[in-house]
Amino acid sequence: MKLLLSSLFSLFFFTSLSSVTSLQIPSLNSRRTTTKLAATEEIDYVKTLLWTPSFKNGERDKKFGSLDKYSEDLSKVLRRKTRTVECGPVKFGSDHPIVRQTMATTNTADVDATVEQVIRCADTGFDLVRITVQGKREANAAMKIREALFKKGYDIPLCADMHFQPLVANMVADAVEKIRINPGNFADGRKDFDEHIYETDEDFASERQYLAEAFIPLVQKCKRLNRAMRIGTNHGSMSSRVLSFYGDTPRGMVESAIEFADICRSQDYHNFVFSMKASNPLVMVQGYRLIAAEQYRLGWDYPLHLGVTEAGDGEDGRMKSAIGIGTLLADGVGDTIRVSLTEDPEFEYAPCNRLAEIAETRLYVPGQASAAKQDAVPAYSDTRDITSFSRRAVDLPAQSAGDAVDARGFLHRDGSVIACVTPDMLAKENAQYLYQSLGCKLAVGMPFKDIATVDSLLMRSLPENDDKQGRAALRRLQEVNVGVIAPKVELEARPLDNAVALMTLDEAIEADGALPGGAIRLAIELTGTEAEDDLGKIGSLGPSMIFNSPTEGISGLHASRRVFESLKSQGSTVPVIHLFSSSSITDKNELALQVGMRVGSLLTDGLGDGICLDLSPPTPAFTLDYLRTASFSLLQGCRMRSTKTEFVSCPSCGRTLFDLQSTTARIQDATGHLPGVTVAVMGCIVNGPGEMADADFGYVGTLPGKVDLYLGKEVVRKNVPNEEAVDGLVELIKEHGMWVEKEEQEGEKVAVAN
Repeated sequence: MKLLLSSLFSLFFFTSLSSVTSLQIPSLNSRRTTTKLAATEEIDYVKTLLWTPSFKNGERDKKFGSLDKYSEDLSKVLRRKTRTVECGPVKFGSDHPIVRQTMATTNTADVDATVEQVIRCADTGFDLVRITVQGKREANAAMKIREALFKKGYDIPLCADMHFQPLVANMVADAVEKIRINPGNFADGRKDFDEHIYETDEDFASERQYLAEAFIPLVQKCKRLNRAMRIGTNHGSMSSRVLSFYGDTPRGMVESAIEFADICRSQDYHNFVFSMKASNPLVMVQGYRLIAAEQYRLGWDYPLHLGVTEAGDGEDGRMKSAIGIGTLLADGVGDTIRVSLTEDPEFEYAPCNRLAEIAETRLYVPGQASAAKQDAVPAYSDTRDITSFSRRAVDLPAQSAGDAVDARGFLHRDGSVIACVTPDMLAKENAQYLYQSLGCKLAVGMPFKDIATVDSLLMRSLPENDDKQGRAALRRLQEVNVGVIAPKVELEARPLDNAVALMTLDEAIEADGALPGGAIRLAIELTGTEAEDDLGKIGSLGPSMIFNSPTEGISGLHASRRVFESLKSQGSTVPVIHLFSSSSITDKNELALQVGMRVGSLLTDGLGDGICLDLSPPTPAFTLDYLRTASFSLLQGCRMRSTKTEFVSCPSCGRTLFDLQSTTARIQDATGHLPGVTVAVMGCIVNGPGEMADADFGYVGTLPGKVDLYLGKEVVRKNVPNEEAVDGLVELIKEHGMWVEKEEQEGEKVAVAN
């Protein structure tokens, strides 16, 4: 239980509630008229408020200079400096620990159930719980929930999640410590995708009048009551006005939030945080970096709430969250986090807390190991462009005259998966299971590459020369274009035809790129400690791939960025595979978080062309098959290589109109074998159609027991009964030519060919 800080806080809270008078909120019917605040006073907010200069026409650059940085220091992990935002007894900001938060899934109108769930969340360790507030009924319930929690000794702050309802937001501010507003629909009403034409910045800015009319009363009330606020932009729910002017972009997200921040600042109200959430981690990361960079140049210092919205469930949901949240925390950006999973909110705490713990241990603190690791990285210039995303251009292995195998299959253009294999896995009794674990199709016991087959094997040791079975198994894999990578010393002792020789940079320089007998390609393994002059020799050695494997005593993030900067300065187009090694990770969730944070933070910048998870020997927790699927999940989460259906699944809340967890499981079971297809599962209209902006098909709750099915952003079947909706979704996918039948894999009864 979270203990109540003092009876004085409770007394002050309720005294303030009883003394507040209602504000008269202006009508929203007219968007371009002045606002009547009193019988004799009219205000044209477009002219009177101090708006941030336009980004589009270059005024902002002229007044404040160009974007410079998004974090305190790109060579050290330092918390981005922010002001303190007060939310009841909890404080957000760089002078305080990262705040862990979640969202209730109960119907807010069910006071007892919501109180019980909030208490479970508080006892689990959360610092704040968000509750959904759809209307006056839920606003009234929020007051009862707050009072009941106080009586039970819980002062954990509550945040009201608001969409579409300025009047209700103003009302519920009496009851809770924080209000979340969405700039995309707070004043714009129900989501639409109408295209508006704005020929000039002035045309676009002229419609700010109605934003101020709707928002200022809430700002004034929050200021008077010292309530906190989150200006929470979502990629999928930007207003049609912003979409028309900025497009469906991270820049649009940022500009939408800045407009609302300008209104807050005009009222001298600064007790707010920003968020830039998206279901696509790449969009999410870019949005947060842009809002941080804009704050640096504008001289603002508001904290940031981090989250990947609709991340899903299981290891995929945790990995996707780690990719987005972890990438930002790795640079010291972020002050409060929520991991949005399609699970009960209590289960969000472990990954949420762990990401915060990992981030806190990586902060640069003089005298601690984290500082020593960051200081160990040689100085380099960081030239990444945070305003756009692009993958580094690479040249994959090409076919050469005389090659007995097709080297073009050793890596994949959309991101490669390399599996670590040991000689015992090649034994006769194991070979068939090895092929299956590598993702191969089987035909009379012979392996063939499939959509999710590993591209190459990394073997630190090779089967003995007289191991005919092991060598035959490797040969069969090579014949279907699976590469075999082995250290130079192994190939010298146990030659293998058509292999890729793995060398350290020192070994490759000493050998001048010469290969041991039988090898046809060179791979170089880098530890991040190499001298700049030696890195500059990589191009002359002609490697087909590089393994990026930072040594334990150095900061992997900064050492890796240095390597990529060196390759960039040389104009090198050699593919880089991230080699993730660990002997201490024994839990699947921990692996998802660590890989998502440590490798995802590079892939989100387009730095890297694949992953190799070296946790050998595999344990029951990490079978070879699991490591393969986890590797493909990382690539798909980073929007590189799609090998299965992408699910955008909201985490559920009090607005959800069906059992989200069981429904999502049924949809995953029915459609989870469709690579390249994105399916959104949304509990209510708030989280769709806008929130599923990236989806091909959508399943959205609209009424109790009813579902609307979407094709993109368009409703194509309305009010489908829940019990028929999954089958209806499958039929919709079939109608639009994106369905394939599940393939049957050969079972254990197939004999291994000799």
